[in-house]
Amino acid sequence: MSVDKFDLAILKVLQEDARASLQTISARVGLSSTPCWARIKRMESEGVIQGYTVRVDPPSIGLAEIVIVQVTLESHTDETLYDFGKILEQIPEVMEAYLVSGDYDYYIRIAVKDTRDYERLLRERLYRIPGIRHSKSSFVLRTLKESLIPLSTAPAAAAAEPAKTRKKRSAKRKA
Repeated sequence: MSVDKFDLAILKVLQEDARASLQTISARVGLSSTPCWARIKRMESEGVIQGYTVRVDPPSIGLAEIVIVQVTLESHTDETLYDFGKILEQIPEVMEAYLVSGDYDYYIRIAVKDTRDYERLLRERLYRIPGIRHSKSSFVLRTLKESLIPLSTAPAAAAAEPAKTRKKRSAKRKA
């Protein structure tokens, strides 16, 4: 699906406030309610909008430690990667898991109460997963930046921009 400047504007409003009313979204993007609603529904059905959530501050609910775990597996077969991913899905403390290139196979972001809770998680869950060759844990000391999807840098944003504006920006870079 291709998105245009109106779709990107709608996504920007929803990223800032997923509870914004249709009237608010319509006014901010310059569309009437009916086409705005149709665009939202289309982006939902085509998977551009994957859901609506609430951002929760982990320490406020007793999860004071965030741990980044790097994992290397013994094998890299499709079955092994699939099975490992399925196991991670079953561990509630795992907030995100990425299959990555480089020295490690996975980066996993985990939320726990404290170091003892993390030790429990290692013993009871992570170390029991078959096929892990090596892991390395790093505790997050401070979050420096946490942001939304950068819609203004999306290729669709540049494509939706008027040609005259793109030419001006291109000329400025050359100067």
